[in-house]
Amino acid sequence: MGDDESLMKTIHLANIACGFHASDFVIMDKTVSLAKENNVLVGAHPSLPDHQGFGRREMAIEPDELASCFIYQLKPHGAVYGQTSRSIELARAVVGVAKTFNVAFMGLAGTCHQKASEELGVRFIAEWFADLDYSPEGKLLITKKHDPITLDEVQARVKRILTEGLVTTKAGTIPIGDGIKDVSICVHSDSPGAVDIAQTVKRLVDESNRGYT
Repeated sequence: MGDDESLMKTIHLANIACGFHASDFVIMDKTVSLAKENNVLVGAHPSLPDHQGFGRREMAIEPDELASCFIYQLKPHGAVYGQTSRSIELARAVVGVAKTFNVAFMGLAGTCHQKASEELGVRFIAEWFADLDYSPEGKLLITKKHDPITLDEVQARVKRILTEGLVTTKAGTIPIGDGIKDVSICVHSDSPGAVDIAQTVKRLVDESNRGYT
């Protein structure tokens, strides 16, 4: 558990675990109430049924099974985020759930997440992670634990994405992708220094948004 109370005072939207990889009905209720107190929007953060591995272990699963799993929860977490970004069949299954509930789908730009959303006519929000690394090809590097990152590096990464549309990778930078209209910047509550990272991100986003008003 991270410092949720401090984070709620900083963020615009909270993705809340739905009980499969973390959380339970009591924690979910308290977290939603905390979000409401701070005028924070709520999004679902579903995963594979993997409490022991915190949802960061891939599983062999059929598209119809995954769709049923997500209807129970409704944005993919951990390993299934990577699986659905690579498999168009699995991506269609989870994006189809978003379509059922008439909500946007948040995922990785330039992958099956975006392709399936465009195919099914679901609003796509490109999710970019301020506290995670990307491969030279732009693939998200999902690890069991989040390595520390300096605030200077966070600031540099966020400025690149906001002003140039560039994703920082292990080898340099690449464009976030074509056809992107909406971007969400994510910070994990279990990252070292999560509150400071979130505050840095929010300050830069607010400054950027003021430039468009």
